[in-house]
Amino acid sequence: MEECAFEQHARQWRQKAFNVCRGCGVSETEAEDVAQDVMLRLWQMRYELDHYRSVEALAVVMARHLTRDGQRRQTMGQLDEAAIVTLSTGPHELLEAKEDAEWLERRISQLPTTQHTLLYMRQVERRSHKELSALLGISEASVSTLLARARRTLLEEIKQRNRQ
Repeated sequence: MEECAFEQHARQWRQKAFNVCRGCGVSETEAEDVAQDVMLRLWQMRYELDHYRSVEALAVVMARHLTRDGQRRQTMGQLDEAAIVTLSTGPHELLEAKEDAEWLERRISQLPTTQHTLLYMRQVERRSHKELSALLGISEASVSTLLARARRTLLEEIKQRNRQ
């Protein structure tokens, strides 16, 4: 799609994305942010947009997914913080919990790229095995195997750390 054609439709797509976000119950500011993200992604895809039957529908789907992802992250962040606060009774325990979380993040980042990506997409983005296999072009059995390896590696490192 040429730039001028994109610019002609951009306002309409942005408004649709904004309306979808507001319909999902997010604030006006968050809806603006998501709509802006949708437009940025559409702009990056502008040369591929001619392959879609309805770019407006694509914008709506993108907005819905980005909104849900944001809501999930927000909920997970609140739950994690609440868990740390309820488990700890003093500054020493809070410091230990923080150090444990940092240690685990470092270990996760040291996993092989494929395992790290799969683990992130499964645990953080909450994608199904079917989605992961489609996105990465591998079988669902391979997804399960790679996830199991990543988890097993982390479990072994946790056991090793606890022995020390």
